Amino acid sequence: MIQGMVFAFIGGLGLFLYGMRIMSEGLQKVAGNRLRQVLEKLTTNRIAAFLVGTTVTAIVQSSSATTVMVVGFVNAGLMNLMQAIGVILGANIGTTITAQMIAFKVHHYALPAIGIGVAFKFFSRNRRWQYLGEILLGFGMLFYGLDVMKDGLACVKTQPFFQEAFVTFSHNHILAVLAGALLTIVLQSSSATVGITMTLAASGALTFEGGLGLILGENIGTTITALLASIGTNVSAKRAARAHMVINVLGVVYVLLLFPVFAKLVDNFTPGDPDLVLTGAQQAAEYSMALGDKPFIARHLANAHTFFNIFNCFLFLPLVGILAKVCIWMVPASDDEESTYHLRYLDNQVLDTPQLALVQARQETTWMANLCLRMFDQTMECLDGYSQKLVDKVYRKENTIDMLQKEITDFLVHVSQLSITPEISREVNSIMYMVNNLERLGDHCENMIRLIERKHEDKIEFSDEALVEIATIKEKTREFFQFTVTGLADGPQGKFMVLAKGFEGSINSLEDRYRDRHIVRLSQNLCSVVPGFVFIDLLTNFEKIGDHCFNICETIAGEK
Repeated sequence: MIQGMVFAFIGGLGLFLYGMRIMSEGLQKVAGNRLRQVLEKLTTNRIAAFLVGTTVTAIVQSSSATTVMVVGFVNAGLMNLMQAIGVILGANIGTTITAQMIAFKVHHYALPAIGIGVAFKFFSRNRRWQYLGEILLGFGMLFYGLDVMKDGLACVKTQPFFQEAFVTFSHNHILAVLAGALLTIVLQSSSATVGITMTLAASGALTFEGGLGLILGENIGTTITALLASIGTNVSAKRAARAHMVINVLGVVYVLLLFPVFAKLVDNFTPGDPDLVLTGAQQAAEYSMALGDKPFIARHLANAHTFFNIFNCFLFLPLVGILAKVCIWMVPASDDEESTYHLRYLDNQVLDTPQLALVQARQETTWMANLCLRMFDQTMECLDGYSQKLVDKVYRKENTIDMLQKEITDFLVHVSQLSITPEISREVNSIMYMVNNLERLGDHCENMIRLIERKHEDKIEFSDEALVEIATIKEKTREFFQFTVTGLADGPQGKFMVLAKGFEGSINSLEDRYRDRHIVRLSQNLCSVVPGFVFIDLLTNFEKIGDHCFNICETIAGEK
C-alpha cells in the first residue's frame, strides 16, 4: 500500500509539474512578445504595475515565472524597484487562479483536454492551433496529475505518522507554516504545493485550520524562487527579490496574529462547513466524492489563498515607497559595483522564459558593445600618447569581451534548444551574429594596441601628413562605432541603413586614398619602410572595424 501511495504521488506530481510547464510555455507562445512589451512599457504608476502583474500571472499561471521575469527586467534596467514591487503584488493575486480552478473540480475534463490538445499539437499545421494544443495538453496533464495524486494521498490519512503530523498542524499553526514553506522550497512551485494541500484536505486528511497554515507557508516558500533568481544579479534585482520575500513574510505574520479572525472571515464568505465529512453513500454520490471526503474544504482553502493575497496587496500597495526604502536598506549598494567587469544581465534562472532570456541577451550584447567602444577609445588615447596603464586596460577588456562572447553564445544555444517560435529562433541567430562581430571588433582593437606597442618600443615616428590621415580616419571610425552602439541600444532610427552605408563607404574611401598616398610618400623617399608597415596595418584595422560595424547595422535593421 505504501509503495502504491508513493508511486501515485511521485507520478501525479510529475504530471502536475510537467503539465504546468507545458501550459505556461504554450500561453507564453500565444502571447508572444506582447507580455514582454507590456512589462517593459510600465509607467511608474503602481496601480498599472499591479494590474499588469495580476494579468500576466493569470495568463502564464505561475507567480514564480512572473517574479523571475521581474527580477530579470530590473537586472536589465528595464524596470525600477517601485514598478517591480507593484508587479510582484499583482503576481501574488494572479497565482491564486490555479487554486480556484482546482476548487471548481475541472479535473473531470482533464482527459478530454489531453486528447484534444494532442490532436491540435500534432495534427494541425497552423502554429496558433499548435500552441492552443500545448495549452490544453498542459491543462489536462496538470489536473490529471492532481487526480492521480489524490488517489495516492488517500492512503496517507490512515498512516499514524501522517495522522499525528496533521493533528499537530491543526493546533500548531507556526509548524504548519514552516512545513508549507519547506515543501514549496523543495518543489519550487507554490501551485503544486497548494494543489497537494487542497487534495489532502479534500480527502479528509487535513482540517481547515491545518490546511490554512500550510497555505500560508506556501506563500513564503514561493519567494525562494525569486531569491535564487537574484543570485549573481545587480543590486536592484536583489532588492526586487527581497521585496517579494518581505511582502509575503509580513503578510503571513499579521495573518498568524489574527488567525482565528481570518479563518472565520473565510468561512463566513464561503458556503458549507469546511470540516464536514461525508458519511453516507448517497451523500457521497451527491458531491461526486468518496466516503470520508470533505466536499467544501477545497473551496475554503482556495478562497483563503485568494483573500490572503488580496489583503496583502491592499495593505502594501499604498506603502510601495516605504517598502522600496526597506529593501534598499536590506541590500545596500556596493562601492565597487561598477568597478569590475562581469556578466551583468544573463541569468540561467530565466532560460524557461525565452522572451526574457532574449531581453537579457540583448542587454548583455549592448553592454558588450559599449565595452568594445571604450576599448577603442582607450586604444586611440594610447595612440595619441602612449601609456602602459592604458595598454593593460585594453588587454583586460579584450579578455572580458572574449568571455562575454562565450557566455552569451552558450546562453543563446540553451535558448535555441527550448521549445521556441521561429521568430525567437531568428532573433537568437541575429544576436549570435552581432556578438561574433563585436568580438572581432575587440580583436582589431587588440591588433592596433600591439602595433602601438611596437611603435613605442621601436621609437617609430609618423610624418605630419600620416598623423593627420590617422586622426581623420580615426574620427570617422569612432563616429561609425558610436552610431552602431546607439542603434543596438535604441533600434534603427530614421534613415539608419542609408547613414550606415555612408559611414562604411567613407571609411573604405579614406583607407584606399591614404594607402595610395603612403605609396607615393615611399616612392618619394618621404617615409621609411618600417613606419610604413605600422601605418598600413593601422589603416587596415580601421577599415575592418568599419566592416564589422556595418555587419552589425545590417542585423539591427533586419537585413541579415
